Amino acid sequence: MRFIFKKIVIIFLSLIFCSNVAFADNTYFIDFTRVLNESKAGSEAQKKLKDKFESESKKFKLEEEKIRKEESDLISQKKVLSNEDYQKKINDLRSKVSLIQKSQQESLNSIAASRNNARQTLLKSVNPIIKKYMEENKIRIVLDKQSIILGDTTLEITDKIIDILNKEVTSIKVD
Repeated sequence: MRFIFKKIVIIFLSLIFCSNVAFADNTYFIDFTRVLNESKAGSEAQKKLKDKFESESKKFKLEEEKIRKEESDLISQKKVLSNEDYQKKINDLRSKVSLIQKSQQESLNSIAASRNNARQTLLKSVNPIIKKYMEENKIRIVLDKQSIILGDTTLEITDKIIDILNKEVTSIKVD
């Protein structure tokens, strides 16, 4: 009885080991962050978004400086103005500050939404490329590098996918 049990355990373990070896031969990984950052379309989209962010930042800095100047002018006029006029101008200044902050937040949200849309568009372009690559090279599974603790670098296909993506998708639209 023990002999049969040992034989069953050995067969079972060898089946598990063989299936793991076969699974490992057809499993590759890709670094999607690198694909998004280093591909032509991805880096171009990031450059456009960075430029948009910097121009918006400059615009808001100029508006902030203008508000600070108004504030200092108002403080210098405090003794000349009546209390009611002074309070009215302070309230106007506060409302301007509030509008600028609201506009700045809307601008940041718009840039974040544009970045997310560009990322999703690029990922939609990458998926068929990966699928075609998998079919051509008889790959069963492609995993994201972030979900892998350790892996043989020969199993990484990021550079190959970036090369194919650069040939097929040269740019993406950024809102």
